[in-house]
Amino acid sequence: MQQEWEPGEAELDRLRQDALAHAADQGYPVVRSPEVTRRLELLWGISEPPTRGRKARIALADVVAAGVAVADRDGMEALSMRRVAGELVVGAMSLYTYVPGRAELVELMVDQVFGELELPAAGLGWREGLGTYARQTWRLYCRHPWLLQLNMWRGPLAPHVLDAQEAGLRTLAGTGLTAPEVVRTLALVDTVVQGTARADIAEDADRRVSGIEFDRYWESVSSFWTDYFDYSRYPTMARIYADGGFDATDDFEAALDRLLTVVELSLVAAGPTR
Repeated sequence: MQQEWEPGEAELDRLRQDALAHAADQGYPVVRSPEVTRRLELLWGISEPPTRGRKARIALADVVAAGVAVADRDGMEALSMRRVAGELVVGAMSLYTYVPGRAELVELMVDQVFGELELPAAGLGWREGLGTYARQTWRLYCRHPWLLQLNMWRGPLAPHVLDAQEAGLRTLAGTGLTAPEVVRTLALVDTVVQGTARADIAEDADRRVSGIEFDRYWESVSSFWTDYFDYSRYPTMARIYADGGFDATDDFEAALDRLLTVVELSLVAAGPTR
């Protein structure tokens, strides 16, 4: 079990100074624009809609929840300010009191659903903590498939999104991996989680549309292997099949177990915990 790290005020101040110095060394200037400032203020709850005049029928939280409902039901391609307004039974123009536009609404939606995660607590062993992180994010993508229609590598700099990243990084910090290795390992986990969630969602959609289960689909095209498959062209595939390589149906837990084993091998290669 990893020792829980709780930095004091002095160390937090040093961390801030080190992070800012590293950004300067990398050539990252501090850029502020009105558009980005508005987005960040919304995400961090600093900016509030005007309250003058009649009492508002809805709140920002209602707008975000309505956006999530539309995306959950119909996907990101259906999300528009007009559709969200229809969900709330208000005029589309009234939504601009709360959010500048669709892009900002999407960021707020992402942060809201990331708040559903039950993140691993500090102090867990790396395997338990990373496994919890992976399971929770996989379930999140399965509940909200529209997340996978977004570029999560440019995810919003929002509280719940960063909470998830902090928890993921924390599971690997202090394991003996260098800082770049920690980041790359967590990125590998995120990639596998997103890929398996995307595959599961696609399979579920095909099953609902066709009414054909996975095993029944492959049974329906089984004549291919007898009538068309070229054993001389694909000898490795044929050998793997004959040895039972494709017999077991895989699931997320099996894939996660193999992934964690790969991470464990990298920890062994890294040597004793620093």
